[in-house]
Amino acid sequence: MAKTDLILLHAPHVYDYRDIPQLYGPVSDLVLSTPVYEMYPIGFSSMAEYLGHAGYHVRLVNIAMRMLKQPKLDVVAFIRKLHAPVFGIDLHWLVHSHGSIELAKLVKTIHPQSKVLFGGFSSSYFYKELIEYPEIDYVMRGDSTEEPMRLFMQGIKTGNMKGIPNLVWKDNSGTIHDNGLTHVPTNISDVMQNHYTTVARSVLRYFDMISTLPAKEWLKYPVTAVLTCKGCDHNCVYCGGANAAVRKTVGRQKTAFRTASDMFKDIQNISRLSRGPIFILGDMRMGGEERAYELLRLMEKKPVKNTIDFELFRPPDNQFLEAIARAKPGFAIDISPQSHDIKVRRAIGLAYSNEELESSIAKALELGASRLEIYFMIGLPEQTPESVSQTLDYCEYLYKKFNSDKRLFLFIGPLSPFLDPGSLCFENPERYGYKVIHRTLSEHRTALTRPSWKETLNYETRWMSRQQIVDTTYAAVARLTRIKEQYNQITHELASTQLERIVKAVDMEKRIDAIVQSGNESLLLQLKPELNLINGMAVVERHQLTLPIGAVKLRYFNSLLEILKRR
Repeated sequence: MAKTDLILLHAPHVYDYRDIPQLYGPVSDLVLSTPVYEMYPIGFSSMAEYLGHAGYHVRLVNIAMRMLKQPKLDVVAFIRKLHAPVFGIDLHWLVHSHGSIELAKLVKTIHPQSKVLFGGFSSSYFYKELIEYPEIDYVMRGDSTEEPMRLFMQGIKTGNMKGIPNLVWKDNSGTIHDNGLTHVPTNISDVMQNHYTTVARSVLRYFDMISTLPAKEWLKYPVTAVLTCKGCDHNCVYCGGANAAVRKTVGRQKTAFRTASDMFKDIQNISRLSRGPIFILGDMRMGGEERAYELLRLMEKKPVKNTIDFELFRPPDNQFLEAIARAKPGFAIDISPQSHDIKVRRAIGLAYSNEELESSIAKALELGASRLEIYFMIGLPEQTPESVSQTLDYCEYLYKKFNSDKRLFLFIGPLSPFLDPGSLCFENPERYGYKVIHRTLSEHRTALTRPSWKETLNYETRWMSRQQIVDTTYAAVARLTRIKEQYNQITHELASTQLERIVKAVDMEKRIDAIVQSGNESLLLQLKPELNLINGMAVVERHQLTLPIGAVKLRYFNSLLEILKRR
């Protein structure tokens, strides 16, 4: 096996998810990963590339993916075969707070001489609590830590950890040291230059494709992302990546924008690997529209065959849509108004009107968009069950207004599983009408192991209890499913399966509540087979999210697969 300096591990949301009885609910229905949250952060590939240029060999090992693809995988035996002086484990999204720490315990037991390092947004927020765990030796704070990681790898060789920015560490006596959060670069042009190719090459180096896959169905639907910036200019009150949140969590006082040419290089590099959709992550108009127009001009001059999906935080005007259409015919757009209710929308930090949204939808369809994805959310300030019901009225109105156009995809789901630590709502709950139920890292870890997603939720609002959020969510998803069937957006068979899933889930919620209230939770194990069936039923939202846009071809990865098959 090739020499490795650093192994980056990604854990499932709950380490022993295969054994414990849980009803996942719709918490991950609007993302491309499964409820195990197997998708690792893009920082893994960026880190591997940057450290590779510095002469270090970095291996990505997606343990969550391994467990999904190999349900009987002996994780202990698998990790025993891994060898490196440092194991890096991401705790980026808080949903991994159980699995990541349990994985750290496992690594430390099997490889006691190796060091364990944590990083990511949630690691940065909870770094004081994390470093107290005996199995964790280091925590790297920040959202752009490629250069501190290079210095850290040098420190591993020399034994000197003093002066490495952003690092929290223990010395040989167990004393904790905090070097301070001082590395927050505003220029990020030296990272993510060709990180996807770095991942592809590591497949050959370690003869291991499964461990590098970011999502269970990625080989069927190889979506990739191009990052536009680090940080955000916006302040959506529930978001852990908003401007106020990143100031608190990772010390980012100013958004760092990638140049148009850097983003364009990403698109070109990806197109050489895959024909799958490319998601432009973050509104490229932030920091001034000229950068966005420059990217579109570059795309127009040298087009790619991949469908490009643009994430936009507010409805675009006609001029910008026309520029997108020229740059990428058959483009896709994602917009998240979150609610039809202007009062709710303003309460979360969005100020545009429904008329602006509808005007943009109409223009985009006229210009030949292949997809328009519109997202609504449940669990927001000022939002009541009645308001959510009216949002469903608005969804039906949109299908009527746009003549059941099958390029229009409407989604609704809960703000879950957690209200983000660092967000304005988490830090100032009373001001925004929230009650935060789980505060500490330990409390969130425990919540993730509870049998129902209702008990995992770390919040309720002045307008809806956790039970009302659950009930309202199931009712909303069911109604939107019926609306989609009525307007020929989905088949009768798919709608029926979704509605059956919801009926079974609602009944299961009641049965779980009764067992929990009885105080004899050992009875929950008897429900495990039924829970597995419900959790595994087809989901309309995921079906619509993963519909291929045009012919999807994996170029370089298919060649790698052939090499691995021949080996």
